[in-house]
Amino acid sequence: MATVYFSTARTLRWDYHHSVPGKLEALLGKMTFSERFTKDEWVAVKMHWGSHGAFRIIPPVMIRKVVDAVKATGAKPFVTDTVRIMGLDYIDVANQNGLNHLSCGAPVVLADGLYGRDSILVKAGPILGDIAVASAIHDTPAMVVCTHTKGHINAGYAGAIKNLAMGCVSSSHRLEGWKKGRGAMHCHGELGLQWNPELCTFCEQCKNVCPLHSIEFKDGTFSYHEKNCWHCGRCSRVCQEGALTLPQDDETFQKSMAEAAAAVLSTFKKGKVVYVNFLFQIQPECDCMPVADVPVIQDQGMMISDDLVAVEQASLDMLRAAPALPQSAAEEAQIKPGDDILFKINPRPMQLQIDEAERLGLGTKKYELVRIEP
Repeated sequence: MATVYFSTARTLRWDYHHSVPGKLEALLGKMTFSERFTKDEWVAVKMHWGSHGAFRIIPPVMIRKVVDAVKATGAKPFVTDTVRIMGLDYIDVANQNGLNHLSCGAPVVLADGLYGRDSILVKAGPILGDIAVASAIHDTPAMVVCTHTKGHINAGYAGAIKNLAMGCVSSSHRLEGWKKGRGAMHCHGELGLQWNPELCTFCEQCKNVCPLHSIEFKDGTFSYHEKNCWHCGRCSRVCQEGALTLPQDDETFQKSMAEAAAAVLSTFKKGKVVYVNFLFQIQPECDCMPVADVPVIQDQGMMISDDLVAVEQASLDMLRAAPALPQSAAEEAQIKPGDDILFKINPRPMQLQIDEAERLGLGTKKYELVRIEP
C-alpha cells in the first residue's frame, strides 16, 4: 500500500502555516527531497504552462515552493514543459501567466527545444512502439511532476499520467513526425481529420486555433497540411457544429497514455520522481485550450506521493466524491448528487489509464491517504 499525503484547500486560521503555500511546504517536507536529490543534480519541475486565454494553471507561488524545496538540497531545478504551440509563443504565454525565472526562482525551459523536435525515441510498448521523449526530460536524472488536475475532452480526467504521457513527449519527432509524438496517442489507428461540408458553417475557429497554421479554407473547401499536422486535436475540439472530427479509440487512447508514461519514467532511476497533484481550479477542459471555463468542482487541496498510480487514484476518488459547483458546465450537464462529474461532462473511460498504469508496474491503486494539517 502506498502513502499519499493530502492537505485541504480550506484555510481556517489567520496563520501562514495554515495557508495553502504553507501547507505545500509541509507536504513537500514529507518527501525527504534531501534523500532523493543530490548537490548540483539537475531536477526538472514539470508543469503545464497554460495557453493564450487558459490561465487556470498552477500558480507561480506554488511552483516557487517546489523550486525552493529542491534548491534546499543543493540540487539545481528548472521549470519545464514541452512545446504546445510554437516555442517562442509558448515562452510568451508562460511569462503572461506569471511563469519566469524571477517568479519561479529557476530557469523556465522548453524540454524539447524551440521547435518541439528535440527528443529521443524510447521504447514504449505494443501500442506505440517507440515514443519521442523530450530530450531535457530524458537526460535529466530527477523530476518533480506538478499537475493541475482537471477534466479533458479526450481523456475525461487529466492528471499526472497525462502530464507525463503528453507533457513529456514531443509533438513531433525530428525524423518520424507526429506518429512518434503525442499525436500517436491522440490518433492511434485513425486516418486523419474528417470534414463534413454539410455541417460546416465556415466560422474558421478550427483554422484560428491551429498552432501550426495548417488549415485552409478556399473556394468552400476545407484542407490541411497533413505532413505538418501535430494531430493535437484542437481543431476538432473547437468545432461546435461537429463538422470536423478526429476519430479516437477511447480504450486504446487511455492505455497508450499509460504506456507513454511508462516510457518517460523508464528514463529515471527508482525514487527520483515525485508527484504533486493540485486539485484546484478544476475546469472541464485541458489547459491547452484558448479559454478556461469556470471550475466544475470546488478546490479540494493538494496531494503528494512518490507513487504515480496511488496519487492518481486518490485524486480521482476525491474528485468523484465532490459536489458540483453551480453556474458551471456541471450544472448544464444536470449533475445529480453522487454522479461522477468529470465523466458526465466528458464521458470517457478515464479509470482505464490508472488501471493500465498499475498493470504496467508504475504503482498501486491501494493507498493510505494521510491528512497533513498544521
